[in-house]
Amino acid sequence: MEKAKEFLARKNIEISVKRYAIDALSSMTLGLFASLLIGLIIKTIGEQIGIHAGESDFSLLLIKIGSAAMAMVGPAIGVAVAYGLKAPPLVIFASIATGYMGNMVWTEGGAAGGPAGAFVAAVIGAELGKIVSKETKVDIIVTPLVTIIVGGIVARFVGPAVGALMTGLGKVIMNATELQPFWMGIIVAVVVGLVLTAPISSAALCIMLDLSGIAAGAATVGCCAQMVGFAIISFRANGLGGLLAQGIGTSMLQVPNIIKNPWILAPPTIAAAILGPVATLGFKMTNIPAGAGMGTSGLVGQIGTFTSMGFSLDTLWKALFLHFVLTGALSYVVYLLFKKAGRFVDEDFRLAL
Repeated sequence: MEKAKEFLARKNIEISVKRYAIDALSSMTLGLFASLLIGLIIKTIGEQIGIHAGESDFSLLLIKIGSAAMAMVGPAIGVAVAYGLKAPPLVIFASIATGYMGNMVWTEGGAAGGPAGAFVAAVIGAELGKIVSKETKVDIIVTPLVTIIVGGIVARFVGPAVGALMTGLGKVIMNATELQPFWMGIIVAVVVGLVLTAPISSAALCIMLDLSGIAAGAATVGCCAQMVGFAIISFRANGLGGLLAQGIGTSMLQVPNIIKNPWILAPPTIAAAILGPVATLGFKMTNIPAGAGMGTSGLVGQIGTFTSMGFSLDTLWKALFLHFVLTGALSYVVYLLFKKAGRFVDEDFRLAL
């Protein structure tokens, strides 16, 4: 047993929730952002140039570039996950293939593994690749061979089931939100918002669940409440830099402060609970999976909203008012109440920027 532990430690293999649910999943988000999400932004820009300025070679080029980047989501996930697992170079490069295979459709009419399948194939392929890495004199052959074969087998026989499970769960959530928009609006907004602020990836979660419709709209406002809320209520402690870092970056920056004083999480979370039903029942906000868990990060949540609801002044007004004004205002009101009650002081929100 001790020798096995020493071997795993030497190979940098740590079987834990942190390694897979936090490290690997967070790295997956980087792969998603560098392919699917950035591709969506580029494609959307091209489409809007074509609509408002007339179709041109430049607008078509942007659409093609964006579409190509979005199509590379599987390989990007593979590389990102292997990197997050601290795999050696050969394993990382071989994970391009395992991510691709995990995301693909294997049989005619079959189900795709999707991002969830790519994640699982990349994790298992990378971990097995790390085990054999530098153990033979023909490492350049053995390491990628094991990584790709193991990842491919997982992609073929496990990936589609994992993908179906995640999308099936997503459908349950979406159907439940349609049937109970008030209560599910609260639950989805709060849960996804908390996942965004925690060291887990809300973007990866929503994309793996294939979350869309009003459930995705509730998820978006929950994420916006965390990001804009923390940006506003911590302005005195962090200034403009903190406002931008949290408002269009990530509220995850507050995790060390939340650990010290969990009460600081109350204002944006209460704002999310209030605004979830406003999004589902009042504004009937919707989104696409790529934007549902992003909030205001890089404004991807808003781009997803426009993609889902259409580019119009009405949608723009709703997004600005709900995603920015109301989330910030409500968080600030709750912040004042809790501050007056002595639950925290402004210094509790200071970031280590």
